[in-house]
Amino acid sequence: MVLIRLGGAALNGSLAVLEHSGRRGHSSPLHVHHADDEAFVVMDGGLRVEVDGQTFAAGLGSAAALPRSRPHSFVVVSNDARFLAIHTPAGFDRFTRAGGIPEIDVAPPAGIAPADPAELSLLAAQYGIEIIGPPPVA
Repeated sequence: MVLIRLGGAALNGSLAVLEHSGRRGHSSPLHVHHADDEAFVVMDGGLRVEVDGQTFAAGLGSAAALPRSRPHSFVVVSNDARFLAIHTPAGFDRFTRAGGIPEIDVAPPAGIAPADPAELSLLAAQYGIEIIGPPPVA
């Protein structure tokens, strides 16, 4: 689940803050942001983060830098996790809305299928994001 805490419009496109939550195995495909830098701040649980081929643990209270133009991904390795994703400049918030990722405080209904990888890649490209590999496994 993704909740947009601060959309890009609030600060003239300079910043967006999104809150992510998910269960063990929740992940992103290996991808590159060509237009924005990203940082994670882990508020609950733990992640395994890969940046430029290096993998590290990001536990409660830690932060991870995901610089633009560097391949990165993450996977939730605890039972549940919650983290902030901070993007500068904004834009990922618009991708999130366009992709139909829920912006609500509850989990989406059961039975919602994951996005088709080919369709997700085409949509991501419109927002300066290149999907280059599959998601990691918990």
